[in-house]
Amino acid sequence: MDNNRSYVIDFDSTFTQVEALDVLGEISLANEKDKKEKLTKLEDLTNQGMEGNISFRESLKQRLDILNAEKKHLDPLIEILKGKISPSFVRNEEFFKENRDNIYIISNGFKEFIVPIVQELGIREENVFANTFRFDKQDKIVGFDTSNVLSSNGGKVATLKTLDLKGDVYMIGDGYTDYEVKAAGLANKFYAFTENIERDSVLKKADHITPSMDEFLYLFKMNKAISYPKNRIKVLLLENVHPDALGLMKSEGYNVSTYSGAMDEEELAERIKDVSVLGIRSKTQLTKKVLDNAPRLISVGAFCIGTNQIDLDTCTEKGIAVFNAPFSNTRSVVELVIGEIILLTRNLPDKIIKMHQGEWDKSAKNSKEIRGKKIGIVGYGNIGSQLSVVAEAIGFDVYYYDLAEKLALGNATKCSSLAELLSKVDIVTLHVDGRKENKKIIGEKEFDLMKEGVIFLNLSRGHVVDIDALVKNINSGKVIGAGIDVFPEEPKTNSDSFESPLRNLPNVILTPHIGGSTEEAQVNIGNFVPGKVMEYINTGSTTNSVNFPNLQLPILENAHRLIHIHHNKPGIIAKINNILAAHDINIVGQHLKTNEIIGYVITDIDKAYGPEVIKELKEIEHTIRFRVLY
Repeated sequence: MDNNRSYVIDFDSTFTQVEALDVLGEISLANEKDKKEKLTKLEDLTNQGMEGNISFRESLKQRLDILNAEKKHLDPLIEILKGKISPSFVRNEEFFKENRDNIYIISNGFKEFIVPIVQELGIREENVFANTFRFDKQDKIVGFDTSNVLSSNGGKVATLKTLDLKGDVYMIGDGYTDYEVKAAGLANKFYAFTENIERDSVLKKADHITPSMDEFLYLFKMNKAISYPKNRIKVLLLENVHPDALGLMKSEGYNVSTYSGAMDEEELAERIKDVSVLGIRSKTQLTKKVLDNAPRLISVGAFCIGTNQIDLDTCTEKGIAVFNAPFSNTRSVVELVIGEIILLTRNLPDKIIKMHQGEWDKSAKNSKEIRGKKIGIVGYGNIGSQLSVVAEAIGFDVYYYDLAEKLALGNATKCSSLAELLSKVDIVTLHVDGRKENKKIIGEKEFDLMKEGVIFLNLSRGHVVDIDALVKNINSGKVIGAGIDVFPEEPKTNSDSFESPLRNLPNVILTPHIGGSTEEAQVNIGNFVPGKVMEYINTGSTTNSVNFPNLQLPILENAHRLIHIHHNKPGIIAKINNILAAHDINIVGQHLKTNEIIGYVITDIDKAYGPEVIKELKEIEHTIRFRVLY
């Protein structure tokens, strides 16, 4: 606590997330037919007053006339407002209680509802300066105390002049009237609080834009609730990830920017320099060169299943946790595979084109049922195994091959080799990952092993098939139908042209890498990946990380959490504990997991620590990255 500082804070849309009179309108106008129109007018008058477009007294008078409120409406208003205190204020309750003597609420709102709300965080009633209502004999609100300077323009300035606060004074608020305090020379700085609302006319006047109370306290090294304000964590989302992801990360308080397409290596290497979290889909290539230019990057979210576009080894070496969505679009891919198999088995792609060209080709030639056909699934992971179940349910005999030992589902038959599978089945569908070893696993030799008239699908990765060999076998008639969703080279954006030797071949379905692109899948991915990234940033948990040792951590309570990422060398945890012991710091809980490259240690401690502890922990040999979570 610093007794030479005073903190002057606005109430509406600063201390609370809402304008109290707008909420009062929801209550008092609940049964009126023109409620919606009146609430819109009410909001407009509030904004005009806050932005200085009309006199505050006129704005206040007109709003009270619209409200038609009574004293009985105040109790429900107070209950609602108690749940609408700004989250960063609630999070930093300790600051308010420790500095209660030096915190002043100066508002153009009304004491009747302000005092009960600010007292929730320990603020003194005598430090609240606001208007008061006037009631008639029936307890209807008929006006306000016009002798109170806060009911007119310049009221906050006049009030502060009367208070004559000594030392440094800091004004925190969201409205033009808050800026006026600084303009009058009564505050050292004006902090425009934007957690709940942003007013352009106010932001231009601010000494500092403050997206949360965490940011304000961080500037003064008074932060205790969190170690680092989330608005300082820059997030870059590429390739049109689902809006849910943007909404989730913005609501968490991150500084989020977006870009509609992928970026090439040079552009991304430049843009990523101050980025802490990167969100990508399948087109963005996250190379070593890009990662070498990303000193602040702590996590990558892959809004897709595969991660072969990411240099995972370099991410791991640099202590960057990578998360993907291994299950979120599984069903979407499976349904497209089944749909394409039916179309190709009936030879429908060619017939559909002919119909659009005006040609009537009513023939059963090369048109077959799928019942009883043998389907061969190459790769029996999340997608391959679910495809196995669905395919069997609609009449296929299912065969599968996977390098790893996988349990057969239903009546599926496991093949001991890829060659065995290819020689047995009528339909081949690929569902392998994008590792380098899978490059061109299907080439001329593999096509030679397949049956005449085979149907071939690839909805996995473009580089796993030799395209020239596929084209040759389509033209020869050995492959009687093909469904291809992924390609060795794909356009970076929707405006770029698609070139491929597979174009215009008979009975071939070409789709633009949309196997998982359904609305349901994108919603799932848009919620799943940010959740994992935010959980990692907030708690240190690495569940479902692609490259980090997986740790599911308990919620942090009454302790500080220290996160230490290091090269997997013996003795690191002993060095961490020796440093803590030397500073008489007790360990509440500790978690360690390693993989072949790194070790990941989470240590919860029960007492405050000094900067020298952090310095020593960072200087431990083989340390890659160190983070502190309160």
